[in-house]
Amino acid sequence: MRLRVEFTTEPFDLDEAPPHAVVAREVVEAAELDAVDVGPFGNTAEGGADAVLAAVDALLRKSLKAGATRISLQVNVIGEGDR
Repeated sequence: MRLRVEFTTEPFDLDEAPPHAVVAREVVEAAELDAVDVGPFGNTAEGGADAVLAAVDALLRKSLKAGATRISLQVNVIGEGDR
């Protein structure tokens, strides 16, 4: 099964990426995912279910520890076959 996760971390800072946003970006970029798109208002990542779920776990734990006060995420099934 393939999954896509879309997420944002808060609080926002349009002038400079806050520590929790930097940590979130580092987590998804280091994960074994097939596609990662990081932007100022939202982020997406795709991959096999195990890799996405592991990245989401790390993202939640590390972003909260780095100061996030809210993390919004959505996970969608996008396909049945792993790459």
